[in-house]
Amino acid sequence: RSYGQIANTISKPGAARAVGSACGANPIILIIPCHRVLAADGSLGGFSAGLDLKRRLLAADKL
Repeated sequence: RSYGQIANTISKPGAARAVGSACGANPIILIIPCHRVLAADGSLGGFSAGLDLKRRLLAADKL
């Protein structure tokens, strides 16, 4: 799901940046899996712990 899709789910269309900020401030990335949130175009977007870890976590999710 994208940041925008999550914003729509919480009835806040247009709040994709706020969703991204919340994900970036998440101190417990393995419990609240912000690594699963992608950019609208399907790219990785950002990740507070770095894109290499985001790639590895997404790969582990597919196992």
